[in-house]
Amino acid sequence: MKKVFAIFAIAGLIATASCGNKATEEVVEEVVVVEETPVVVEEAPAVDTAAVAADTTAATPAQ
Repeated sequence: MKKVFAIFAIAGLIATASCGNKATEEVVEEVVVVEETPVVVEEAPAVDTAAVAADTTAATPAQ
Protein backbone atom coordinates (compact mmCIF):
# COMPACT_ATOMS: atom_id res chain seq x y z
CA MET A 1 0.00 0.00 0.00
CA LYS A 2 2.90 2.34 0.74
CA LYS A 3 4.26 1.79 -2.77
CA VAL A 4 0.94 2.69 -4.39
CA PHE A 5 0.68 5.81 -2.25
CA ALA A 6 4.27 6.78 -3.19
CA ILE A 7 3.55 6.30 -6.93
CA PHE A 8 0.42 8.48 -6.72
CA ALA A 9 2.33 11.10 -4.73
CA ILE A 10 5.16 11.22 -7.29
CA ALA A 11 2.65 11.36 -10.18
CA GLY A 12 0.84 14.20 -8.43
CA LEU A 13 4.06 16.13 -7.90
CA ILE A 14 5.03 15.77 -11.57
CA ALA A 15 1.56 16.82 -12.72
CA THR A 16 1.52 19.94 -10.54
CA ALA A 17 5.13 20.84 -11.43
CA SER A 18 4.32 20.78 -15.16
CA CYS A 19 1.48 23.28 -14.66
CA GLY A 20 3.66 25.88 -12.92
CA ASN A 21 4.05 29.48 -14.01
CA LYS A 22 6.88 29.72 -16.44
CA ALA A 23 8.49 33.07 -17.07
CA THR A 24 8.43 33.71 -20.79
CA GLU A 25 10.66 36.32 -22.32
CA GLU A 26 9.14 38.23 -25.17
CA VAL A 27 11.63 39.28 -27.78
CA VAL A 28 10.88 42.82 -28.89
CA GLU A 29 12.64 44.02 -31.99
CA GLU A 30 13.03 47.75 -32.30
CA VAL A 31 12.71 48.99 -35.83
CA VAL A 32 14.29 52.33 -36.54
CA VAL A 33 12.70 54.13 -39.47
CA VAL A 34 14.76 56.87 -41.06
CA GLU A 35 12.76 59.21 -43.23
CA GLU A 36 14.71 61.29 -45.67
CA THR A 37 13.02 64.53 -46.63
CA PRO A 38 13.68 65.75 -50.13
CA VAL A 39 15.71 68.94 -50.39
CA VAL A 40 13.58 71.77 -51.75
CA VAL A 41 15.49 74.43 -53.64
CA GLU A 42 13.66 77.74 -53.65
CA GLU A 43 14.19 79.66 -56.82
CA ALA A 44 13.84 83.40 -57.20
CA PRO A 45 10.69 84.44 -59.07
CA ALA A 46 11.17 84.99 -62.76
CA VAL A 47 11.58 88.63 -63.70
CA ASP A 48 10.21 89.77 -67.03
CA THR A 49 13.00 91.94 -68.38
CA ALA A 50 10.96 92.98 -71.44
CA ALA A 51 8.19 94.55 -69.34
CA VAL A 52 7.91 98.31 -69.36
CA ALA A 53 7.85 99.98 -65.98
CA ALA A 54 4.64 101.89 -65.30
CA ASP A 55 4.97 105.65 -64.92
CA THR A 56 3.34 106.40 -61.60
CA THR A 57 4.29 110.10 -61.66
CA ALA A 58 2.29 110.90 -64.77
CA ALA A 59 -0.44 113.46 -64.36
CA THR A 60 -3.97 112.13 -64.30
CA PRO A 61 -6.69 114.06 -66.08
CA ALA A 62 -8.65 116.38 -63.79
CA GLN A 63 -12.25 115.63 -63.25
